[in-house]
Amino acid sequence: MINTYQTSMAPPPVPPRLSGAHSVLIPAPLPSQGHSKSLVRFIVGVVLLHLFLSIGGFIYLNHNDKMHSFQPPSGKGVEGKMDYRSSEKQETSYKALARMVADVPSRTPDEKSSLGYLQWNINHSVLRYIDYYHYSWLTIREPGDYYVYSRVTFSKGDAKLVALVSKVNLRKNEKEKEKVVMQAYCNLDSGSESTSIPRLCTATQGEVITLEKGNQLGVWVTDLLLVNYEDGATTFGMYKL
Repeated sequence: MINTYQTSMAPPPVPPRLSGAHSVLIPAPLPSQGHSKSLVRFIVGVVLLHLFLSIGGFIYLNHNDKMHSFQPPSGKGVEGKMDYRSSEKQETSYKALARMVADVPSRTPDEKSSLGYLQWNINHSVLRYIDYYHYSWLTIREPGDYYVYSRVTFSKGDAKLVALVSKVNLRKNEKEKEKVVMQAYCNLDSGSESTSIPRLCTATQGEVITLEKGNQLGVWVTDLLLVNYEDGATTFGMYKL
């Protein structure tokens, strides 16, 4: 009889037992999907923050550089104080002024009196932002405070006159009546006309006057024939403060 319960296949080997000295490698669990999204968001936030800071720094530096480049030129004097002399000189050069030189008056044969206003030689005078009107008047363009001065030199005297008079008259416009704002006197002895040495006297005056636009100023003397018309002897002018 044949034994059907026996087989030639050997039983499977028994796995060896691991001792405590051998460690078992357990693979780490993969990160969850939510954790990966948080990490990506953090990295993107850091990159964007760095980009914004870079752009902001560039804009600030560019603006600061433009502000320094457009500063007006100015120097520093002793002890670090700013020197504004150049700017003041430039501002002063554009202020209104007039420097007039007297001209020999034109007289007509039927003119009975030599009383009147001095006439100005416009070719030898200086005008800046002040108008010249009808030979004798100066018209104000810019209102403000003006220093007005007058120097009238007389080379002849008159026995009928106690003193030689020079007046600066003001009128609001060419249609208004004038009024005296300054006057000066000098005395020249008419008895000295026979001497060979000429005698002169000068009436000088100066004052700060507040003027409005359209105001007119002129110099009036008692006798135009007694005035010395040499260069620089008789002048009139003003400048805005």
